[in-house]
Amino acid sequence: MSARDEALRQEVLAAYGLPHGSAGSAGATGAGDRAGADATSDVGSLEQLRSLTATAAAACGTPIAVLNIITVDEQHQVAAHGVDASVCSREDSMCAHVFRAPDATVVPDASADARFAANPHVTGELAAIRFYASVPLLAPGGVALGSLCVFSEETGALDAAQRRVLEGIAEHVVDVLDLQLRTRQLETALQEIRTSNGRLAEFAGRVSHDLRTALTSVLGYVELGEDASAAGDAAAPGYLRIAGASGRRMLRMIDDVLDYSTVGGALRNSEVRLSRLVGEVSEDLAALLATSGAIVECADAAVPGDAGQLRALLQNLVCNAVAYRVPGTVPVVAVSGGTTATHAFLEVADNGPGIPPADRGRVVEPLVRLGRAGDPPGTGLGLATCARIAAAHGGALEIGDAPDGGATVTVRWPLPDPSATDAPGAGGARSGRRGVPCVAS
Repeated sequence: MSARDEALRQEVLAAYGLPHGSAGSAGATGAGDRAGADATSDVGSLEQLRSLTATAAAACGTPIAVLNIITVDEQHQVAAHGVDASVCSREDSMCAHVFRAPDATVVPDASADARFAANPHVTGELAAIRFYASVPLLAPGGVALGSLCVFSEETGALDAAQRRVLEGIAEHVVDVLDLQLRTRQLETALQEIRTSNGRLAEFAGRVSHDLRTALTSVLGYVELGEDASAAGDAAAPGYLRIAGASGRRMLRMIDDVLDYSTVGGALRNSEVRLSRLVGEVSEDLAALLATSGAIVECADAAVPGDAGQLRALLQNLVCNAVAYRVPGTVPVVAVSGGTTATHAFLEVADNGPGIPPADRGRVVEPLVRLGRAGDPPGTGLGLATCARIAAAHGGALEIGDAPDGGATVTVRWPLPDPSATDAPGAGGARSGRRGVPCVAS
C-alpha cells in the first residue's frame, strides 16, 4: 500500500471515530488513552460491537473473538470477547498481515503457516495461538478498517456455514460503525444548523434595526418637509435632501445585504491575473482613489479561482483600505498573491490604522463595525462578504499586521481539483458587477 493510500485509510478511520494515525501523532489513540472500551465515544455502539464479538466466538466455537482496527503502527482491539481489549504494535499483529485480503483467512495451525509461525502471539512470547480465522472489515468503497478475528490455542477449522456466519457478522460490524458515523455526521449537521439559525436571527435583527432607524429618519424628515412646504418655509428642500440621503443609505444597505446573501455557490474556476484584477478594481473605484490620492500597488501573479468573486473580494478590501485611512496620510494599498504546493492566496496590505487583534475575529461577522472615532460610515458587510467568498472557495480569511502599521488581510484557499468540471452560473456574479458602489465595511 502506498503512503498516500495509507493516509487516506487513516482519514477514513478518523471519520469513523476509530483509532488512527501513528502512536506519536496528535490524532493517535495509544494504549493508555483509548484502548478497549474507550476506543469509541458511542457507548451503545460499543456494546453492540462487544455483543457481535461474543456471537462470532460462539458461532465459530472458539473461546476468543476480537475486533481489530489497524492504524499506521498499531493494532487496537476496540471490542473483544474472551480477553481484555488491548493495543499492540502493528509489527506484532497477526491481522495486520491479512486485513486487506479480499476474503476471509482461515488458518488451522498458525505455527505451520509461514506468515504467522514467528509471530509472538504464536510462538508463546505473547500467546500460543494455533487456530486463527480473520474476516476484513471493509468500509463502503472497499477501505479496509481492520478485521474481525477468532482464535484458539488449539488447532481447528471452520466449516462453510461457520465461515458464512463469521463473514456476515463482519458485515454487521461495519454496519454498526457506519451507523455511528452517520449519527455523528447528523449531530454535526444539526449543530451547524442551530448555529446558522442563531446567526441568521442575529443578522436579521441587526438589518431590521438599521433599516428601521434609517426609515424612521426618512419619514421624520419627509414629515418636516411636508409641514415646512405647507407653511412656505424655505427649509423644506433641506429636509428633503436629508431624507433622500437616508433613503440612499438604506438602498446601499439593501444592496450590500443582497451581495452578502448571494455570494458563494457554484464556482467558475479559471486562472486569474492579479494585475488585470487590480486594474479592473481600480477602474471601479476611480472616484474614490482620485479624491483620496490613494496608491494601489500590485505584485502580479496568477491564482486559480472564480474571477467574479475574487474581484468582488479585492474591491471590498481595497475600498476598506482606502476608506479607513490615517488622516493626513496618502493611502497605500499593496496587493499580492500566488500559489504554494497546496493552496492559493491573495493578500492586501495597507498603511491605515490597522485592526486590533482582539477585534479581528468579530469584524468579519455581518453588520459588525468597530465604531471608532473618525471611521467612515458603512454597513459592516464588506469584510463579512470577503470571508464568505473565501469560504465559497473552501478557504478562510485572516487579518494580521502590515509592515507599515496597517492591516494585512490574507485569503487562502486550497487549489481546485484539476479533474473537477466548472459549474455554470457562478455564484457571486452580482458581487462581481462593474460599477458596484463602494461602501466601507
